[in-house]
Amino acid sequence: MISWYHSWIAAIRIARRDAWRAKGRSALVLAMIALPIVGVSAADLTLRSGELSAEQSLNRKIGAADARLSDSHFGPVYQNPPGDTSAPVGGYENYDPTRSRPKEGGPDPVLAALPAGAQAVKDSSGHAKVRTRHGLLDTEMRELDAHSPLTAGMLTLDRGRLPKAAGEVIATNAFLEESGLFVGSSVLPRGAKSAYRIVGAYELPSELRKPEITAPPGTLFAPLDEALRAAGSPDVRTEDSYLVKAGGGDGFTWNMVKAANAHGAVVISRAVTLDPPADSDVPLYQQQSKDPYGLNGTNATEMAVLATVVGLAMLEICLLAGPAFAVGARRSRRQLGLVGSNGGDRRHIRAIVLSGGLVIGAAAAVIGTGVGVALTIALRPVLEDQLGVRFGGFDVRPLELGAIALLAVVTGLLAAIVPAVTASRQTVLASLTGRRGIRRANRVLPVIGMIAVGGGAAIALYGSTSQMGSAVVAGGSAVAELGIVALTPTLVGLFGRLGRWLPLSPRLALRDAVRNRGRTAPAVAAVLAAVAGTVAVATYEHSRDLQMRHEYVASLPHGVGVLNADSSAYKEMPALREAASRHLPVAKRADVDRIVVGKPGCEAYSSDPTCGRAEVLTPKDQRCPLYEAENGPDSFSPEEAKKLRKDWRCADSSRISGGQGPSSPYGTVVADETLLRVLAVTDPGSVSALAAGRPVAFDKRIVKDGKVTIRVVTDMAAAEGASMRREDPPGQDKVFAVHQAPDTANSWGSQLILPPSAAKAAGLATAPSGSYFTLDGTATGKQRQALDGEIDRMGVDADVTIEAGYQSQGNMGLLILTVFAGLVTIGAAGIATGLAQADAEGDLKTLAAVGAAPRVRRTLSGFQCGVVALMGVVLGSAAGLLPAVGLRFAQRREMEELYAKSREMGYSVTEAVPYVPVSVPWETLGGLLIVVPLGAALLAALVTRSSGALARRAAG
Repeated sequence: MISWYHSWIAAIRIARRDAWRAKGRSALVLAMIALPIVGVSAADLTLRSGELSAEQSLNRKIGAADARLSDSHFGPVYQNPPGDTSAPVGGYENYDPTRSRPKEGGPDPVLAALPAGAQAVKDSSGHAKVRTRHGLLDTEMRELDAHSPLTAGMLTLDRGRLPKAAGEVIATNAFLEESGLFVGSSVLPRGAKSAYRIVGAYELPSELRKPEITAPPGTLFAPLDEALRAAGSPDVRTEDSYLVKAGGGDGFTWNMVKAANAHGAVVISRAVTLDPPADSDVPLYQQQSKDPYGLNGTNATEMAVLATVVGLAMLEICLLAGPAFAVGARRSRRQLGLVGSNGGDRRHIRAIVLSGGLVIGAAAAVIGTGVGVALTIALRPVLEDQLGVRFGGFDVRPLELGAIALLAVVTGLLAAIVPAVTASRQTVLASLTGRRGIRRANRVLPVIGMIAVGGGAAIALYGSTSQMGSAVVAGGSAVAELGIVALTPTLVGLFGRLGRWLPLSPRLALRDAVRNRGRTAPAVAAVLAAVAGTVAVATYEHSRDLQMRHEYVASLPHGVGVLNADSSAYKEMPALREAASRHLPVAKRADVDRIVVGKPGCEAYSSDPTCGRAEVLTPKDQRCPLYEAENGPDSFSPEEAKKLRKDWRCADSSRISGGQGPSSPYGTVVADETLLRVLAVTDPGSVSALAAGRPVAFDKRIVKDGKVTIRVVTDMAAAEGASMRREDPPGQDKVFAVHQAPDTANSWGSQLILPPSAAKAAGLATAPSGSYFTLDGTATGKQRQALDGEIDRMGVDADVTIEAGYQSQGNMGLLILTVFAGLVTIGAAGIATGLAQADAEGDLKTLAAVGAAPRVRRTLSGFQCGVVALMGVVLGSAAGLLPAVGLRFAQRREMEELYAKSREMGYSVTEAVPYVPVSVPWETLGGLLIVVPLGAALLAALVTRSSGALARRAAG
């Protein structure tokens, strides 16, 4: 035992001295191992510090209060202990809004839920647009007494002071940054009569990017609502909650929570969150599952992904660091030979080489962990800004950081195992003379590799056709990729046969790579692993992008734009239309109006009793029975429901749904035949009908005997009662003889187009609502900004949308992946080149001795790097296609099963066979196959000295 201890101590001393002597090689390996440790330790400290404790989270949600109570809007409810999930008593399936929802204008259910003797502070919030230096900004507005002790911890004052008077507010730093305002300037909510002075800046610790302004209670919403009502605009919708301090010393208990739930309030309680009741005492868990969506299973998936990432990182480090240790062992072979000649056996030589991995791994562990922690501390403000959340404090967990440091030590040892075994097998004579001896190729490894490739591919394909799905595909792909790694030495040898057709420098580089497969193969395998992952993700994302492009449903014809405005902006609509034509390259414009009942600014859902609505009636015998029955589809058996879903009355119509534009909520627009030309409706009958003053219907369910009925509703209270009874609202009918457009015609969201002359003849009042237009070319960003600026100066709610077709979202991700793979590839190839130069110094000196030109050294170095990169990229591209194809096949099977179930239930599907393509991103592959090896070769050639000192040949 003592002998074993002393031999390892001596081996560690020798390894430490050798590492210090070869500082360049040691620094290379150390950096290779330490860099991932820096990232992992920094990520661990950042994530742990970003995870708030229950007490810290409560302080940011409810301040120093015992609880926060808010209206559920469902009447009596059950909730879980944290208060983030609730459901109506009896479940959503039995929820009746007419009985359970509190009446408008009635007592606040939250105030009724407060226990006796409780202290409460009201917290109100709502959204509104405020005027800024740049225009309008949609901002969260809040009324809260920030001076109250109950709000401590909810917000942090950064500069200035808290508001005191009615005309003062404080604003978040995010709001000030976006708006261009500052402490001391004034902010004016849109529609308000007077501005508010910003007296302080604050931040929300858990929402650093949230634009928000806060005012004392009663000073913001009441004046703004009064001004908006005077202007005929709707009020700001607010959500009210109360911060509560319970009277007793036990805080807001679970019994208090259940009592508040009975009044329709949802509670976030400090006492209940920190000390939750048993599941058996939670009524919500008796009504429904504790985890109805299976969210708790995501942790296992996250851990599996984390383990996979760590495993791949260790594999890549070992593949790159292993050759470095092998070269180090060869450079120290004379020293190892002296150990053998003085009585050392193979285990001593293995111990010396393994100690090199231990020493460098331990140094990388200490340096990497220390640098990771130091970087996290130094970059804390930057990290918090990126995450959008302030840390609760630095949460340093020694056990986790120790495990990360141990990972570096284990990685160093694993990387040194193969070089240690190889060095121990050399004879003492070969070590002392510097001869490498005869190295025979391993015949077992290629066989294992072939079996792994075939078996992994079979597993992946099986996973794509079985119920086990993506996990089996990923596992089989990983096995196949490891098999390709095992085949790498053999494949490198096959690449060597191409050398006979190459010029001198690339031929020498290729032969050197083949001759030193122990150094070349791991570097190629490391490049292979990086490129395979990139190709797999790129192929999957490219294929998914094609599928999404195929499934994309346009809301308008390509290149057609629409100007839409709020109903209150009917007076400004002519000016808006002219502004759009002036700033955009409008080729053809079709103006549309809407039917109004009451004042011109009335909305269909207005609460104003003087406003009504006009809706198209669907004859009762042409309505879908599935939705007319009292209990909906549940009123029918599965067979009856399946049959009814195939009925033309229940069929979905893509021609009259999903459109975007100034149609009324009931799908009726008032326009002439120009609208059909803009919308590319080519049916001659429809165009002729509108030109002749005859309405055109695009939904055959509303047409009976060639006529359509529009009911004008003026008594909204009676209409609401009829809706509850599933009856048509009372009102005056306007009957029109219409032209039925063919099923192939697409109205882009409108059921009925009514000519202005027909509306006028029927006595229907109309008001301007918007315009459709085509463009002569495309609208530039400057033109859009100029139009938006003029709309803002008009002070109306209006927007312009132009249908640009499907816009790919994955290009930036693919670009980042390609760049990442390129950097890893160039790095791995550069490391292999550096090792080749260190290992083949004698060959380079021989070239110089026989009269080779100085540029040969630089050219040879570049081709050595390029050869390694090219081999890795070619093999990685082939390996990366398997998991992508397998995952797409698995998704295709899942989609086919979903389509089959939909057909069994009677639902209509858009396609007979789901479109799940498998497409190779040739641009990405071209960048990897051409740009990356060429860049690696050029970079290696530039950083290599073209001349080296001659040396006397070593004595043999």
